[in-house]
Amino acid sequence: MTAQRQAYSARLPMDDQRDHLMVQVAKAYYELDRTQAQIADDLGLTRWQVGKLLTEAKAEGVVRIAITPRIGRTTALEVDLQRGFGLRDAVVVPTGDIADPALLTEMVAQAAATYLANLAPRPALLGISWGRTMSAVARALPPGWNPGAHVVLVNGSTALSATNARNAAVAEDFAQAAGGTATLLPVPAIVGRPGTRAALEDDPIVARVLALADAAPVVCFGMGELSENSILVASGYLAPQDVPRLRALGAVGDILGRFITASGQIADAGLDARTIGLPLDALRQKTHAIGIVAGADKHAIAAAVLRAGYASVIVTDEATARSLLKTPKEAP
Repeated sequence: MTAQRQAYSARLPMDDQRDHLMVQVAKAYYELDRTQAQIADDLGLTRWQVGKLLTEAKAEGVVRIAITPRIGRTTALEVDLQRGFGLRDAVVVPTGDIADPALLTEMVAQAAATYLANLAPRPALLGISWGRTMSAVARALPPGWNPGAHVVLVNGSTALSATNARNAAVAEDFAQAAGGTATLLPVPAIVGRPGTRAALEDDPIVARVLALADAAPVVCFGMGELSENSILVASGYLAPQDVPRLRALGAVGDILGRFITASGQIADAGLDARTIGLPLDALRQKTHAIGIVAGADKHAIAAAVLRAGYASVIVTDEATARSLLKTPKEAP
């Protein structure tokens, strides 16, 4: 053992010499790409001491690690969202001053498609909702993104009125892009009576689809704002006059066709009793419940979803992320 190693092996210096040593170690490790073993040998330290100095260098700000992804990501906001809401992951798309809802949706959908295509391990069974946002995600998925995947629709989607969105076809589009198969839920999103919903859910075919949805470890869903532009209004399930009625009940938007309040509670129990699909509580049991949301009109529903813990992963735009970080974690 050299004299220098003998000097440091028992105790690291505690004065300016320690700071100097910290900089030497950090520079060698982060800028000169030397291993901890090489640094220990060069400076007469033990590997434990090198590791300790590197840890201190990060903790004291001597070393600042900046993650600069080559794809568009705002990692500082992502970390804040994960910490603030206990999320498994977050993807925040830098959007600057862009406010056009359609453009924001396309940008966030592209990021969601990239996230899904790179999810590890790739889910053999994936549940999805439908709507404009999910249609945009389907269009953005790269060919062969998950070969052999089984995609299941998790809520009813048979439209009563013709729309421009390929609502029921979203699952088929996901599966086709993956090179896999799709199982649809060939029933309305909302029916006229609770007894009708109960009868449909008791049907063996429908029950089998719902069981698949419940078994899917990954569920990907969009979030709908509460307005006359809602896809549920466009599809004929709700009348325009239902919007102010739901707003009076405290609804801020919907997920999986179910309208919730700012705290994440069901806003209208009667309407919910006529809604077919995966119950919201099931989302909390998924390894990945991926919520995709963009635009100022959806800030309230995004906050409600995170407050209630319905999403463990969020993919969103920069303005929505900043809005979420300013909102109370508890509903007002």
